[in-house]
Amino acid sequence: MDISRAEQRILHLLAQGGRIDIEKDETKTIVAVTCVTREGWRAGGLDIELFRKLKRRRCIASSGGRPYRITQRGLELVRSQLNNR
Repeated sequence: MDISRAEQRILHLLAQGGRIDIEKDETKTIVAVTCVTREGWRAGGLDIELFRKLKRRRCIASSGGRPYRITQRGLELVRSQLNNR
């Protein structure tokens, strides 16, 4: 399965140890998503549509109320690059 360049970028950040933080409102609806690198920098390029697409493809998952991380399926989809750890 091919994934877009934007999805590829986010999955690479997550494969290197990043995470996705979400913000919800009072009705438990997601209002904002933020991709944070392992160094603590905020990465651009992630919006709610892309977040939902990655979640629907089961590339990311959250367990126990923690931030979203890459899954084994996401690791299989991401193409290896020189800077990918």
